[in-house]
Amino acid sequence: MVKVAVNGYGTIGKRVADAVAKQEDMKVLGVTKTKPDFDAVIASKKFDLYAVNEQSLKVFEENGIEVHGTVEDLLKKADIVIDCSPDKVGAENKKIYEKFNIKAIFQGGEKKNVAEISFNSLANYNAAVGKRYVRVVSCNTTALCRLIYTLKENFKIGKIRATILRRVSDPKEDSKGLMNAIMPDPINVPSHHGPDVKTVIPDVDIVTAAFKLPTTLMHVHFLSIEMKEKINPSDVLTVLENEPRILLVSVGKGFTSTAKIIEYAREFRTRYDLFENVVWKESINVDGNDLFITQAVHQEAIVVPENVDAIRAMLNLSSKDESIEKTNKSLGIGKLSIV
Repeated sequence: MVKVAVNGYGTIGKRVADAVAKQEDMKVLGVTKTKPDFDAVIASKKFDLYAVNEQSLKVFEENGIEVHGTVEDLLKKADIVIDCSPDKVGAENKKIYEKFNIKAIFQGGEKKNVAEISFNSLANYNAAVGKRYVRVVSCNTTALCRLIYTLKENFKIGKIRATILRRVSDPKEDSKGLMNAIMPDPINVPSHHGPDVKTVIPDVDIVTAAFKLPTTLMHVHFLSIEMKEKINPSDVLTVLENEPRILLVSVGKGFTSTAKIIEYAREFRTRYDLFENVVWKESINVDGNDLFITQAVHQEAIVVPENVDAIRAMLNLSSKDESIEKTNKSLGIGKLSIV
């Protein structure tokens, strides 16, 4: 039984902790919080709670929330730590992980050089076997890698051009916001997503552009992919239907927007978490040598299964197929198929 520490219990951390707790070969040893807010109260009722430092520890105690020590106390007992702290903080935390000689998983908000490899379960699981530091790429990069890898394994593809329409913030981040505007982010091309995909799939030819929109629900990607062989949309549809981490939906069934996708997920998943890429069937079209696909990405949840698989890879617990199957089964991935 692998003892897992989750450092940070925010949007990603709480989901990762819940996912790890569902694995038969893993146990959440504890989670950390910086302040005694409502998330900390919830965390303390589900997992052993630790403070990030001695100063924070005192604040928790003053507010009557039970804590079991600091993050250093947690790391002494854990086999591996998943760093879910805010962007750029993980790089600082790495110094602590090195001190305790513990393996660590970082999130996509960190620079690629924080870890030995950037990780996606489908695309490069085996490259993470035995590694000490692994970076699970961001939500957008995860979705792009999954889709591109699946297509690349089944067809001969060339250049990829992707436009990314990004939600401006997560739903609970009320201090952020973009009102009545659309923002190129960045204004120049490419955005960082294309180069990030190359850290996982080095031989892919991809250029991305990105824009922020005033929504919190999901990202949307539009991809134009050069095909180096003649295909039909039905060929692509069949391939995507056979990948559990890609969920196909149809406008004809009422999925006219990201709002409708989230509304559907609310009926079946805790926190309406969608771990899958969500691809509109009607968007899969071929014009000459170009394949077009549009997908939606739930930014709060899509990287969760990758974090679970990364643990098994780093500790050499399972093969790629075994790990993905275990993770999919435990999280209900592949069971939301819409006919």
